Amino acid sequence: MSFSYSDLSSHGGGEYKTFRQISRDRLLHEMLGSSKSGDSRSSWKVLIMDKVTVKVMSLSCKMADITDQGVSLVEDLFRRRQPLPSMDAIYFIQPTKENVVMFLSDMSGREPLYKKAYVYFSSPISKDLVARIKNDTSVLPRIGALREMNLEYFAIETQGFITDHERALQDLYGENAANSRKFDTCLNTMATRIATVFASLKEFPFVRYRAARGLDSSTVTSSGELLPTKLAAAIWNSITTYKTSIPNFPQTETCELLILDRSVDQIAPVIHEWTYDSMCHDLLDLDGNKYVCEVPSKSGGQPEKKEALLEDHDPVWLELRHAHIADASERLHEKMTNFVSKNKAAQLQQRDGSELSTRDLQKMVQALPQYNEQMEKLTLHVEIAGRINRIIRDVGLRELGQLEQDLVFGDAGTKEVINFFRTKQDASCENKLRLMMIYASVYPEKFEGDKASKLMQLAKLSCDDMKAVKNMKLLEGSENRKTSGGFSLKFDSKRKHAARKDRTEEEETWQLFRFYPMIEELLEKLSKGELPKDEYQCMNEPSSSSTSNGGNGSTHGTSARTSQSTGPHSMRSRRTATWAKPRLSDDGNSSDSSLRNASDFKKMGQRIFLFIIGGATRSELRVCHKLTAKLRREVVLGSTNMDDPPVYIAKLKSLSEQELSVDNIRI
Repeated sequence: MSFSYSDLSSHGGGEYKTFRQISRDRLLHEMLGSSKSGDSRSSWKVLIMDKVTVKVMSLSCKMADITDQGVSLVEDLFRRRQPLPSMDAIYFIQPTKENVVMFLSDMSGREPLYKKAYVYFSSPISKDLVARIKNDTSVLPRIGALREMNLEYFAIETQGFITDHERALQDLYGENAANSRKFDTCLNTMATRIATVFASLKEFPFVRYRAARGLDSSTVTSSGELLPTKLAAAIWNSITTYKTSIPNFPQTETCELLILDRSVDQIAPVIHEWTYDSMCHDLLDLDGNKYVCEVPSKSGGQPEKKEALLEDHDPVWLELRHAHIADASERLHEKMTNFVSKNKAAQLQQRDGSELSTRDLQKMVQALPQYNEQMEKLTLHVEIAGRINRIIRDVGLRELGQLEQDLVFGDAGTKEVINFFRTKQDASCENKLRLMMIYASVYPEKFEGDKASKLMQLAKLSCDDMKAVKNMKLLEGSENRKTSGGFSLKFDSKRKHAARKDRTEEEETWQLFRFYPMIEELLEKLSKGELPKDEYQCMNEPSSSSTSNGGNGSTHGTSARTSQSTGPHSMRSRRTATWAKPRLSDDGNSSDSSLRNASDFKKMGQRIFLFIIGGATRSELRVCHKLTAKLRREVVLGSTNMDDPPVYIAKLKSLSEQELSVDNIRI
């Protein structure tokens, strides 16, 4: 039995591996692969996990990957299990008292459930629990490994992870949230899981965070404005521990981490984002990434329901997910046309059956399996894109989308918003509420006194709907958030009536593709070392030499700088008059990222990690892919959770609702 820490470096001098590849490799090879007994493949093992680790594993590995490592059975730690005394067991569990007690119960006594146990903890284990394990003399000889994997994050995407805190908004930003036990629990667990990202990748970050905006700690503690500061400190404590506890952990900084909270951009979670990925999750009733569609029955009966996963294994999804919906629809039409014209089986199926020769039939049978699989994927996405376009047309989403973006860029104001509410009485409550929230972000002074109630009546929104608008101030952490009487939003009083500046260096090829999340500007400034130090402070302030290129030991900071255009330029002169115009060039949004060719990996600079407290959006994930190609640095987005607009709005409404707890009950 050995007690040691994980030892797998992403800077080992070999080929560059992406964030998700390293996560997958550690689970499969460092954990499952290291438990193989000899070279024999006949020695099958049992894998035992808890609710958290099973999700960690399922988001990084497929069942076939796990089976390839000699695992024949996957079990739940807290379910009754059949004794398998001739087989070894791998435990991948959280280091909690309950889990350790259950493990000891499995392996103690005269008849343990398994022959030998290889135990891997998802995060650092306390000394008390280690002592408890080592003091059990009947279990100790049966332990083959006792290690900290330090992998307790959820890799939801090639460049994205979450800490799985679906209630982060309520637990951290709700009224009186800072006085609850949930606040500390959520914050500490979040910090632990983020820190395991750096332990897994063997990365030592500069830890930057959005500082509280000119308020003393007694004022901001209850509003959540100190959250990035507190989270940065907790992460820093864990990482400094890793420096001494993990073999070969870097002793100098190798990457950058920027910690933000949701108030940095309150428009991104509610504005209509026009990419294929965002439209799918915004307009369609998806179950996570699962899309359910009806397909004709092969027997000629009622249509059958079929499930499709919109994930990385689907090459069509991978190519189109970050494309504008009009671009995606156009490309799908081209793909379908080209496929049918080139595929032999498709051509043969279009001919009359009586004309087919024996040779034709033989060719058709040979081509059919591949044809069916490719045709199914194309047909699926053609159906999805068609359904999205019908919804856009039926609800008049283009006009609303144009107004949303004009508001954000200062090309529309109160007059246009009032006109929309007056003339579009049939618009859905959700769409009117989302417009109202964008309007409140850009024109907070229009919500002072009784102005908000008049707008609410004009838009025919309920008091419950308006909770979402009112509760935006809880995220801002304004010192004036609690006002006596009336309705008041006090965001940034210095802000002019334009929440974004046009990206003048980028050519606009599609209408309604003008909006970009605030993190795009922040990440570019970070990469160039231009983040204002008073607004974005650093736990371990870098030297002046590393600041000049954002801690990136290459020329990428310079190349990013030269791509910036100089001088102002109006987007009005370049906006397309039609829904879309032909694609001129690949703008970096339409594919996964530039991390596809082996030659590209050698040119990558240091990683950038961004963490957003309170939920991230799909548009922000898209930006990370885009900037990975532009900055030549892998940008990894982390957050407490990923929310689509309807879910985010529902959570925002609940911030001012008092949750009944045992402490509130008086007998």
